[in-house]
Amino acid sequence: MADGYYIGQMSGTSLDGIDTAIIKIVDGKCSLVENHSLKWPHEIEQRLRHLAEQGDSLDEMLQLDQICAQYFSQAVLHCLSKTHLKLHDIQAIGCHGQTVRHSPNSEPAYTLQIGNPNTIAEMTGITTINDFRSRDIAAGGQGAPLAPAFHEALFRQPDKNRVVLNIGGIANISILTDTELTGYDTGPGNRLLDDWIRHCKKLSYDTNGNFAASGKVNRDLLKMMLKDPFFELPAPKSTGSDYFNLKWLQRHLRDYSNEPVENIQATLTSLTATSISDQIKLAAIPCDEVLVCGGGVHNQFLMELIRQQLPNPEITSTLTYGIDPDWVEAMAFAWLAHQTMSGLPGNAAGVTGARGKRICGGIYQA
Repeated sequence: MADGYYIGQMSGTSLDGIDTAIIKIVDGKCSLVENHSLKWPHEIEQRLRHLAEQGDSLDEMLQLDQICAQYFSQAVLHCLSKTHLKLHDIQAIGCHGQTVRHSPNSEPAYTLQIGNPNTIAEMTGITTINDFRSRDIAAGGQGAPLAPAFHEALFRQPDKNRVVLNIGGIANISILTDTELTGYDTGPGNRLLDDWIRHCKKLSYDTNGNFAASGKVNRDLLKMMLKDPFFELPAPKSTGSDYFNLKWLQRHLRDYSNEPVENIQATLTSLTATSISDQIKLAAIPCDEVLVCGGGVHNQFLMELIRQQLPNPEITSTLTYGIDPDWVEAMAFAWLAHQTMSGLPGNAAGVTGARGKRICGGIYQA
């Protein structure tokens, strides 16, 4: 087992920046050592958004592959500078990269996360692991979500049925019972909420869900959006911002041009809460506890809607068990890097639908 210090990096579908976490793993137990958040410059964020939603320029993708790698490297070095650790203390970086395409159900299936690992290894002097999703897809899986195996390692408890709910740009659940690990993407998390408030109010996100709380849910619009085929797909399933984005939303709003903008925000928040709650109910287990992580945990209006629709399980943050909800996903990719360096599988075949467990990620030596 290659125990020691690892760095994990996650830049999710919300495009709000790079989360970097340093963890220490000893005998299978991991602890958070340091963290750092680096926002994408506005110009880069806009270019990434365009590339993910409608970009078709190979040159643009290749340029952003290098530019993202430079920012991932800066984030690593900033995070390290906040500690006593040196480059040689770090076993590896696990960098998820920035997803610009994820199409696991096409023929052939494919996924693409940019942030060139050669550049990261060169700029940081640390062995870098990335492209975690592709091996799972090659084995017939969805390639995502990958965090459930980490959630299981941290949060499984024999006498409780738990759901770990990550609300990032896309929301996903990990269902932990005594005998089984399952999980999948439930649909949009924060991404549509952020897209809409950026579109109509020029704000990055809806603080505490206050804007949504000022509106009324349009039940007809909500019902129409919930008819999207993704919600009817059986597990395993995964999705991304190349599917759920502002273009997706605007198609549904064609007949609602006079709807107050705050009502649309409220309806989108209800869409996230309902799609999450429906899938947890479909898990058909007596769920004792829902542990929430990701940026959505700070949206008080969203959390209240989820509690209303799931009155029985206790709903709490992962902080209850000592793990800051803002850093769970970055920590997951540090843990996945440890799995790769130790020659251990990183996917959960019961989650992704792959033909079996696989060692995930390519290793780029420093």
